[in-house]
Amino acid sequence: MILSFHTLANACHMLINHSKWFLFAVGCLLISLDSGNVFAQVAFDVKSFKLQPGFQAELIYEIPKAQGSWVSMTSEKNGRLIASDQNGGLFRITPAGLTKGEAGAGEAGSTTAPPNLVEPIDLKIGFAQGLLYAFDSLYVVAHAGNKFKTVAGLYRIRDKDGDDKYDSVELLRQFDGGGEHGPHAVVLGPDGKSLFICAGNHTRIPNPETSRMANRWDEDQILTRYPDANGHAAGVMAPGGWICKTDPDGKSFEMISAGYRNQYDIAFDPNGELFTYDADMEWDIGLPWYRPTRVCHATSGSEFGWRHGSGKWPEHYADSLPGILDVGPGSPTGIVFGTGARFPSAHQHSLFISDWSYGIIYQVKLQPQGSSYIGTMERFCSAPALPVTDLVINPADGAMYFMIGGRGLRSAMFRIKYSGTESTEPASFPAPSADVLLRRKLEAGHVDGASPDVETAWSQLKSPDRFLRFAARVVLEKAAQEAWSPKLENENDAQSILEGVLAFVRTGKPQQQSIAVKKLKQLDWQKLSVDHRRQLCRVYALILIRMGGLGSDQQVKVAEAKLDEETRSAINELANHFPSGDELVDRELGRLAVATQIPSATEKLVNYLKKGLTQEDQIAYAGMLIDAQQGWTTALRESYFQWYLEAFKNQGGHSLSGYVRNFKDAAIKNLTEADRKTLAELLAKEPEVKDPYADLAARPLVKKWTMDDFQKIAEADFSKASVENGKKLFSVATCYKCHRIEGSGGFVGPDVTIAGHRYNSYELLETIIDPSKAVSDQYEATIFQLIDGRTVVGRVANLNGKNYMVQENLIKPGQFTNIAVDEIEAMRPSTVSLMPTGLLDTLSEQEIIDLLAYMKSTASKQGK
Repeated sequence: MILSFHTLANACHMLINHSKWFLFAVGCLLISLDSGNVFAQVAFDVKSFKLQPGFQAELIYEIPKAQGSWVSMTSEKNGRLIASDQNGGLFRITPAGLTKGEAGAGEAGSTTAPPNLVEPIDLKIGFAQGLLYAFDSLYVVAHAGNKFKTVAGLYRIRDKDGDDKYDSVELLRQFDGGGEHGPHAVVLGPDGKSLFICAGNHTRIPNPETSRMANRWDEDQILTRYPDANGHAAGVMAPGGWICKTDPDGKSFEMISAGYRNQYDIAFDPNGELFTYDADMEWDIGLPWYRPTRVCHATSGSEFGWRHGSGKWPEHYADSLPGILDVGPGSPTGIVFGTGARFPSAHQHSLFISDWSYGIIYQVKLQPQGSSYIGTMERFCSAPALPVTDLVINPADGAMYFMIGGRGLRSAMFRIKYSGTESTEPASFPAPSADVLLRRKLEAGHVDGASPDVETAWSQLKSPDRFLRFAARVVLEKAAQEAWSPKLENENDAQSILEGVLAFVRTGKPQQQSIAVKKLKQLDWQKLSVDHRRQLCRVYALILIRMGGLGSDQQVKVAEAKLDEETRSAINELANHFPSGDELVDRELGRLAVATQIPSATEKLVNYLKKGLTQEDQIAYAGMLIDAQQGWTTALRESYFQWYLEAFKNQGGHSLSGYVRNFKDAAIKNLTEADRKTLAELLAKEPEVKDPYADLAARPLVKKWTMDDFQKIAEADFSKASVENGKKLFSVATCYKCHRIEGSGGFVGPDVTIAGHRYNSYELLETIIDPSKAVSDQYEATIFQLIDGRTVVGRVANLNGKNYMVQENLIKPGQFTNIAVDEIEAMRPSTVSLMPTGLLDTLSEQEIIDLLAYMKSTASKQGK
């Protein structure tokens, strides 16, 4: 017998005066007497939360529908909180249950706390995606297009008559932007005297009076850049999302960092280092320019390379900085350091980041690496459909408060406390390392009007620390070129030459093209590391763009490049190293060859396109060949357009097929009339859309492998295996569809680059044969039992109004099943992995050994 949620709903409907939302408030449970399973209808029931040991969550306040859907908050005085409805006003919350003597506690001697006190702030201001209480003021970052008819901007709200009620609204600076990619967080600077503000890529920089950046940003596209196939952010130009610093009165803005897509929040660690959690473009999953959500260390003058459409910079570009932790697909929202929390010391030192889509608060542990950090993450709190919007550490009780809501969803506020056995005494934070202090010394030269320390900056160009090199180069770019160009002329170190020429190109003039090229020609390709080769290709690309007249608009006119013979000869020589064996180097070599119209490159790239092991590789080469204007034959044209007939089998985000279609249209447009007639039959063919498992299914069944068969394979001599064949089999077995390895592949499953180090051979095989034996909660699916009797199993990938967007097939991450909240009878976690079984059944014993050898080789390349 099952007591169904639908039955409970009908009973409660009669008992509570037709209030359907009561069901959400109490978090009704479906209890199966047959199986003992417990189904949580919604995440308002904290019993459904998965928390780390020793932590407990409690529901503080369920936001009534009339108060909207809350997306930002800040701690005010005496433990009170201020929150904002995404599409409405502000509210002051005095939480119940704080300890004696704090706001919300009962009368002296009382052991009973009063209920929550929630008061609307009676001012026509809100729509805030950023709030901060500081300097006896409430700072509000509002976005445009709201019922109060206020402009987007930074506002200061004060209580001028001292009656504990806000009564004054002052616009400090107007912003040009709105919506979910508009103005976002505002936080207190580490000096206690300034404010830091961030905004997404739909917000223009707010006319900053000064800048830590060199202000030399541009699109810097060597070949044609294509806008998003569905129109998102089309035409939004550099520098994208930004971070600025200002004073308490908002009089002067200073640009700090840029190149983000849509970072919602920023946070300082106790040493004053700034971090953010930047968004991905989930529609781009499966495309070569896709970048996952990632934690970024927002150092002074930093650039993170977001450009719209296909123009996003790969993180190896030397004129940008990489993230310090790739999180994967998601929707970043509020972040905060655990500083001041009554948590164990490791948590006090951690950064907590929120993923709205997947309903997760991650604990990010940062480990020093040179003058920056690397991060590792663990789940801190999660539940199905838990759209976390913001979180704070409340100094009054040392607890974490977080909210769920956004996009009109039902909203609530929760509190997480620690009651375990570890000490929660304030933990001292490690002092900055010598490398961090050196970077800060360099960063002092980023301030407008400062005297740049060119000697120190030049000495750090050869540093193995990328963040130090970047900080040093910004110093040079803000100084007069003649102050350091003589040093470049006499430099012999490869790394210093690459960084010095990069600065020279970004600050130089077209007529200095030959100077830059002559210096680069001192470098011996055979003696360069892979990283140096990648940098060399990027610097040459910037010479073509900034000194060679390629331009940086969306449609690059490669035929109009103004290159001297030495430059053209140097790039021809460089392009002869294609293929080099490193895929990222090869993509850059291919772009250079096309940009300079090397006739022989076309045949090389078309042939390589047919050999591409991943769809990302193939799409990358298909895109760059659109701009190739020489070296074509009819046979090469046929081979190239034949690729498009297969290309639509590729799976990925919502925009993938649109990009492929637009690529083909652009390539056809570049044909002569004669070519169109010759290829008419091929161009008219409809693409063949294949099952994503077609390549695997086409192979004959070898054996239904079980773990009993694998003891011998696990003990095989892998030194005699074919790593190259194993790499091909990784593609044949469709592993690339979900998993990333060596920088290529999907993001819906875990990165397996170092899996060969983490697991022995037998364990590695077990994860493939029996993926449900141990399902990480990061990739856990949810079972939806619907009122009409249907069952849907998948990952909650997003929420839209009253609909859950569910990924049922990880091979097709861009396809969603929409499930209306009102149609759900029950929800529960699935113990079955979404990873399919039988993936090795068409492989022979030797092929499985080769596959394992490849996975082990990638771990060793990572130095593991």
